[in-house]
Amino acid sequence: MLVNLGDLLPEAAKSDYAVPCFNVFGYEDARAVVNAAEKMNRPVILAANKTLVDFMGVASAAQMISALAKEASVPVCAHLDHTYEEDIIFKGIHHGFSSVMFDGSQLPLEENIRRTRAVVDVAHACGVSVEGEIGSVPYDDIRPHIKTIATDPFEAAAFARESGVDAVAVSVGNIHRLKEPTATIDHDSLARIADAVETPLVIHGTSGIKEEDLTRMRKGAVAKFNIGTVLRMAFGRKLRETMIANPEEFDRPVLMAAAMLAVEDAARHQLELFYGKNIG
Repeated sequence: MLVNLGDLLPEAAKSDYAVPCFNVFGYEDARAVVNAAEKMNRPVILAANKTLVDFMGVASAAQMISALAKEASVPVCAHLDHTYEEDIIFKGIHHGFSSVMFDGSQLPLEENIRRTRAVVDVAHACGVSVEGEIGSVPYDDIRPHIKTIATDPFEAAAFARESGVDAVAVSVGNIHRLKEPTATIDHDSLARIADAVETPLVIHGTSGIKEEDLTRMRKGAVAKFNIGTVLRMAFGRKLRETMIANPEEFDRPVLMAAAMLAVEDAARHQLELFYGKNIG
């Protein structure tokens, strides 16, 4: 069942659970995430980030993810993650994404609001939700064009109010692409942001955050957590192990089967973390 963030996040923001958003890099890991969500009967968000869009093209990525969402027995949001160009966003909407993220985090506040608002106007007219970012979440693999900026609660309130977004991504010590949970979360800052902003909040860089911090955050105003690295590592390690153990196997479905199960297990753990363990 294809849905958007507006169908999932408002209730999550008021409750003690959050909706996991999984960045996927192809059909196999996307299918594995949906398998986990269906077995546990919980909504999920499938996201295509810039790496997948650059590899597949935005049209193919949208069609693949939205098709999986439509066929799923649980609500699935087809989300276009960090995107800096409006033309790519509009093409993604045209080809099936039910949700998009315009990332204006590197822009001055006024320009971020103005450009995000323009995306919101188009997206909402098409029934598509929009996520924006205020402050700037850094990357563990250094990217010179990405700043490290902690989210200011007053700027976050102005951004949410004036842009009209459905979700606001914030920077409170979280870091993209960490392979170990070493991020230090500023819970006081997050609480101040939550007090100032009525829109559901989003945390990127979930793989680098300790589980006790994640549990504390999902019981508050954070309604969406973006998860990528733990899936990438589960997929890559199992695929490498399978190929080494089976040097004469060349059929892709056979090689991918174990990796898909590894991703499904990793996704199930995240689903339990964000929805609670008494599910499934």
